Amino acid sequence: MKILVIEDEANITQVIRLYLEQAGYTVLAASDGIAGIELHAREHPDLVVLDLMLPILDGMEVCRRIRTWADTPILMLTARQGEDDRIAGLEAGADDYLVKPFSPRELVSRVKAILRRSSSHPAGNLADNKPAREEPVTTSDPGEELHFGGLVINLPSRRVTANGTPVTLTVKEFDLLVALASAPDRVFTRESLLNQVWGYSYLGDGRTVDVHIGTLRKKLEAAPGMPHHIQTVWGVGYKFVPSPAASSPHA
Repeated sequence: MKILVIEDEANITQVIRLYLEQAGYTVLAASDGIAGIELHAREHPDLVVLDLMLPILDGMEVCRRIRTWADTPILMLTARQGEDDRIAGLEAGADDYLVKPFSPRELVSRVKAILRRSSSHPAGNLADNKPAREEPVTTSDPGEELHFGGLVINLPSRRVTANGTPVTLTVKEFDLLVALASAPDRVFTRESLLNQVWGYSYLGDGRTVDVHIGTLRKKLEAAPGMPHHIQTVWGVGYKFVPSPAASSPHA
């Protein structure tokens, strides 16, 4: 499998290359945003490791442009600690993120997990076909759906509507929603969600879950009148409430 690393710091690129090649991946590298986009278009990598702070074209814009034609999984690297930056990266189309400085072993672990999770939703060229998360799947039960008032989750087609309005979710956001909604009122720890949705064990940073929960809530509740189905259980994690009171807070 080919991994494209778009990172302007040569020493970081070299460390990432070393660990990924030891794990059996072929590594391609670009040191700025434009070169990264060109290399992606030419080589069609299986995953992109993308730095947020890049010369010429920043990582956020690179992510948006890649998403216009491909559904390649993207792991974003950021030195910024602010939640707003992480949320912006995920909303731009990143599948996951790591905050610098990071452990190279953790990066490899996350790359493996993302590729495992995306294997059932293969990356492709959006000019030729729909992205995997939007492609309807034919099953023996095309009506397999979860209904919670105005929220409808169609499992075979991976489509979600909120009070009749289509909600566009990333692969991870959809998987996270299904994990929670399939067990209403069950409290999930961040550790269990990382393992179930991302496919790797808890490594001391549950912020990946927190940020995805934040973007998922924002998208679902953008529809007028949509209640707060996903609620925080302080000190533990999150749960999906099937019939929340209209005034129920997130936490």
